[in-house]
Amino acid sequence: MHQNYLKIIEILFWIFIIIIFYTYIIYPIILFILNKFKKLFTKNKNKIKYSPYIPEVTIVILAYNEEKFIDKKVKNCLELIYPTDKLKILWVTDGSNDNTNNLLINKYKQRVLYEPERKGKVNAMNRSINYIDSPIIVFTDANTELNKTAIIKIVEQYNNDSTTGCVAGEKRILVEEIETASAAGEGIYWKYESLIKKFESELGSTIAAAGELFSIKKDLYTNIPDDTILDDFVLSLNVIKKGYKIKYTPDAYSYEKGSETIVDEFKRKSRIAAGSFQTLFRMPELLNFFKYGFISIEYISHKVLRWTLVPLSFPIILICNIFIVVFFYKPIFYYLLFLQIVFYILCIIGFLFKNKKIKFKLLFVPFYILMMNYAMYIGFYKFIKKKQTVLWEKVNRKEL
Repeated sequence: MHQNYLKIIEILFWIFIIIIFYTYIIYPIILFILNKFKKLFTKNKNKIKYSPYIPEVTIVILAYNEEKFIDKKVKNCLELIYPTDKLKILWVTDGSNDNTNNLLINKYKQRVLYEPERKGKVNAMNRSINYIDSPIIVFTDANTELNKTAIIKIVEQYNNDSTTGCVAGEKRILVEEIETASAAGEGIYWKYESLIKKFESELGSTIAAAGELFSIKKDLYTNIPDDTILDDFVLSLNVIKKGYKIKYTPDAYSYEKGSETIVDEFKRKSRIAAGSFQTLFRMPELLNFFKYGFISIEYISHKVLRWTLVPLSFPIILICNIFIVVFFYKPIFYYLLFLQIVFYILCIIGFLFKNKKIKFKLLFVPFYILMMNYAMYIGFYKFIKKKQTVLWEKVNRKEL
């Protein structure tokens, strides 16, 4: 009987080990290998053809009380390289009660949509569509800046493939030589995320776009419920549901500083977690392999496992390991428990030094991974209890 228990616990242990390794390591490696095979068999067959078509583009900037970023953002937009007669800028500042509107309207003569009642980002996005005639929309945040050729590179993606319905830009976190846990962890995380999106896009389509910079064809925009937490994610998934692709381009990127503190970063992660569960329950059809094929594999591997089984894996693996070491003699599990103890010690060290700026940023990786997974539990609680607001929740970031 005891041996039967041991077998069950061992199987559970290895299943959850595999889930973590598959999600974080094996899946990106599979994407890399598939890309190599694809390039091998399509070499010189599908050369990119650049179209001379230059569509009109409207940049929509959603803002709530962003007065300290207005000067830099307006200057950044004016420096974007794109025909001036083809580029429009629309600010949406619902509920802003600081100096944001005054600066935009009186100082910079910007086009502003404003309502005094604060209804949230999604409501602002849905309302803005009625004022846009351009075939291409680019959404960006007020506290981020874009590289000068961002709009050109986004338009190129549409011109290269008519089945592209959404373009995801790259999110870059500017990390200094010495950094705190929040900025260092976020910087490393987004480099990792960008690599996965690049691999997915090269295989056909990635599955998500970051709200700091993403674009959508106007005729593919679908109004989404006002209580949607992850607007960028839901809008991009809607494009996939309509049979179009999401292309990722690192040549169009937004850049900003990391969160000021780990508390700010945890607040952001738990909000994303709540939105992730909301999306999962509202779009179960994306799990259908027969309808969406490889997209479903990407969705499960890149997102769903991270939201569900991976956060569960960490405590289950530790409990199983301790149980086997205490009640059964299995030498290899002593070494595995030792490795887990080292991991959690590094998490504690990262936590203790979270507000200290250090040069060796990889020290913060174990702590950041654990923090992200803990945020999934808090996000799930907020989702179940409907405690996650859709209103702008400003995360304090260091100024550029």
